[in-house]
Amino acid sequence: MKVFTVSDLHTDYAANMEWVKGLSSSLYKPDTLIVAGDVADTLDTFTVTMSILKEKFQHVFFVPGNHDLWCKSSEDSHLDSVSKLGVLNDVCTSIGVTTTATKVNGVWIVPLLSWYHQSFDKEKDIEGLNIRPPEKVASDFRLCKWPPPLNSLVDEDLARYFDELNSKEFPSVFSAEQDKCQVITFSHFLPRFELCPEKRMLFYPNLPKVVGSDWLEARVRSIHGPHGSETACHVFGHTHFCWDATLDGIRYIQAPLAYPKERERRMNGGEEWLPLCIYDSEKGGLIGGPLQCYWSEYYSSHPREPENTELAPWVADLYHPVSAS
Repeated sequence: MKVFTVSDLHTDYAANMEWVKGLSSSLYKPDTLIVAGDVADTLDTFTVTMSILKEKFQHVFFVPGNHDLWCKSSEDSHLDSVSKLGVLNDVCTSIGVTTTATKVNGVWIVPLLSWYHQSFDKEKDIEGLNIRPPEKVASDFRLCKWPPPLNSLVDEDLARYFDELNSKEFPSVFSAEQDKCQVITFSHFLPRFELCPEKRMLFYPNLPKVVGSDWLEARVRSIHGPHGSETACHVFGHTHFCWDATLDGIRYIQAPLAYPKERERRMNGGEEWLPLCIYDSEKGGLIGGPLQCYWSEYYSSHPREPENTELAPWVADLYHPVSAS
């Protein structure tokens, strides 16, 4: 029993689709794959991608990311993001991809729906510079279409709405067996803001406002326990930063394919180490760690400085002071 993971496939990019098609058709046949969101912007590309993955892996699990819920004008004009979530689930059911909590060979794999809210960002803002607000930068605010009453709610209500969709997804047997089984939860968005670099380090410093959910972390803790355990593991995606860190007894892992240009400059590599094997029963369970991921390694030896708003040298030239007027 092996469990692999990958996130942020973005197969609307031809190079990423070629990567998916290039995965071995025999190597992973007995194995399980967790896909932690952002497969594709369009429904057709999503369907093709997931069908290919299901041919290569025995079991495939999926949870949607923000890109998966985009509603582009080239698709059904009557489709909104909530309806598209239902369509994605129907597509997954039709090709044998799992979107609900399921036990596979003694391992519980639990997809968790989520959405981000700006109050998730708990660290000091960088002020006085021409940093645009998330509403002017993130395409979600333009390409996600929320039906009433969601279209009039603040983002915290949207995050709460997605979290509440998880309540009915857990089989009653799950709570009785979780102490005896390996449990791997996964989401697209971040459960904790410590899983993202400080905003002074980021090319877009307001990124932490559109990456995670406090409700998601509460949901993760309700499954793994308030203090976690030696085997507690949560997989996530979205930020495109490789990550492997344990916080308060839960191990958090991100293994993104990301955009082709990001892979070109990534010191952690990309195609050659994905999909990432996170569980191997023959080797005793969860893989040893932490893995060598640049930012999580950095924070293992450097404390966060939430009061420090001086931009890193590689970011500073991108922004300039805004006059009082």
